[in-house]
Amino acid sequence: MSGAVTKSAHDFDPLDEALRPPINETEEDRVIRQAQEAEARRVSQAIDDSIRAEKQAQKKKGIVRLLLLGQSESGKSTTLRHFQKLYTPTAFHEERILWRSVIQLNIVRSVRTILDALSDIRLPTLDSGGEDSDDSGTNLPQELEMLQMRLTPLRHIEALLIAKLIPPSEDEMASVIGSSAISAYHSHRSRSSERSWRAQEVFVRPGATWKGALAKSTRTRPVSLGNTGMQTRDEAQEVIHSCSYDIMALWNDRLVREVLRRRKIRLEESSGFFLNDLDRVTALNYTPNDDDVLRARLKTVGVSEYRCEMEAVAGRESGTEWRIVDVGGSRSQRATWVPFFDDVDAIIFLAPISSFDQVLAEDRSVNRLEDSVLLWKAVCSNKLLANVDIVLFLNKCDILDAKLTSGIRLSKYVRSYGDRPNDMETASKYFRSKFSAIHREYSPLPRKFYGFCTTVTDTTTTAGILASVRDMVVRRHLKQSRLL
Repeated sequence: MSGAVTKSAHDFDPLDEALRPPINETEEDRVIRQAQEAEARRVSQAIDDSIRAEKQAQKKKGIVRLLLLGQSESGKSTTLRHFQKLYTPTAFHEERILWRSVIQLNIVRSVRTILDALSDIRLPTLDSGGEDSDDSGTNLPQELEMLQMRLTPLRHIEALLIAKLIPPSEDEMASVIGSSAISAYHSHRSRSSERSWRAQEVFVRPGATWKGALAKSTRTRPVSLGNTGMQTRDEAQEVIHSCSYDIMALWNDRLVREVLRRRKIRLEESSGFFLNDLDRVTALNYTPNDDDVLRARLKTVGVSEYRCEMEAVAGRESGTEWRIVDVGGSRSQRATWVPFFDDVDAIIFLAPISSFDQVLAEDRSVNRLEDSVLLWKAVCSNKLLANVDIVLFLNKCDILDAKLTSGIRLSKYVRSYGDRPNDMETASKYFRSKFSAIHREYSPLPRKFYGFCTTVTDTTTTAGILASVRDMVVRRHLKQSRLL
C-alpha cells in the first residue's frame, strides 16, 4: 500500500480551489495576477482605514448615536418628538401646523372605528350581560342611525387627508395602503372584514416627504374668520367643525360606550385619541399645541434618523451632536435592527407595560407584554451590544394606572404577579424588578441597569428623564473617547 496521503470529500475547499492559480499559468500571467491581488488588498485596506478614521473623527467631534427600540406603538416616535421639542424647539414649533392634518385623521378614524363597531349589528340590551350577537338584543336606535348619516361627510375627509399625507411620489407600498383605505369606504363589509379594517393603518415613510406635501397643501387662499384674523382655508377642519356636535354626541352616547366596552375597543388607551378634546381641536382656528403633537398618531415604516446639537458639557468648547435613530417595531421590520447595533452608544428600549391584556396587531395569538419581554431578552443578550448602555422605559404607566383603578386584575393575565395589591405602585415595582432580573441574567458583561416608569406623552416628567439619560450617555461617551 502506498504511503501517500489522499484527500477525502470533507477536505475539499471550493474557495481554495477557486483562488488557486491556473495550472498552465505563464510567468507573465503570474506577474499580472499578483499585481491585481496586491491592488485589491491595497484598496481593501484603504477602505478599512477610512472607516476606522471616520469613526475616530466622529468620536473626537462628539457624535453620540442613540437607538430607539421597542414593539410597534410602544412610544418610540413620541420619544423622538420629545428630543426634537427639547433640543430643536424652533423647528418643532414651526412644524406644529403640519400636524393638524394628522390630528384630523386621528379624529376621523376614531369616529370610523365607532361607526364600524355599530354597523350591521344588532345592539345587545344593556342588561343582557353577554357579548353582542346577531340574533339577540335590540336594533340600532333611530338617533344613532341619524348620527351615522350626518357623519357621512367624514368619509370624504378621510380620503382627502390620506391623499395629502401620501403624495403620488411615494412608493407603491404606501400608495396601496392609502388607496385601500379610501376604497374601503365604498365597499360593503362583513363583521369580520370590519375587524380587519380597524387593524389597517395609514403609514408614511420617515423623512420630510410627507411634511413637504402637507406644507404645499396648506398654501391655499386665505379667508377671514372674524375676530381671529386671517387663516388658510382648510376643508377638512371646516367639515370636522360642522360635525363636531354629532361627533360629541356619538362619543358620549351610553349605548355606544357599552358596545365599545363589550367589543374591547379602548380608543382612549391608544395614541391619537382626541375625542375628549373635541371643543378645542374642532375649532376653525385650531392650531396644535406641543402636547397635541406628542399625542398625535402617525405610523412610520422604515428607519428615521434625527440629528441635533446638545449644549456643551464638562468644559468642552462645543456641544455634542446626537444622531437618534427610530426603527420600525412591527415584527416584519425587526430584521432591520441588527445593522444599527454597530457603533451605537446607547439604546432606549420602550416596553408598554399597560398592554398586559392586549395582543399584537400582526399576530393575535401573541400577548403584547410577552412580546416585549422576549424582545428585551434578545436585546440584553446580544453580544454586539455587550458594551452598550441600555435604558429601559416602562412606558404608558398612565394607562396602566387607569386599567388597574378600573378593576382589571393584573394577576389574571400575569400569573406570576400572584396576590400582590392591584395598584400602580406595586405593579410598577414588580415590572421593574422582572426586567432588571432579565437584564442582569442575560447581559454578556456586567453593566448598570437604568429603568424608568414613563408616560412619554407627559411633557414635564419625560423632559426630566430625557435630560438624565442625555447626561449619562454623554459622560460615558466622553470617557470612552478620552475627552473627559
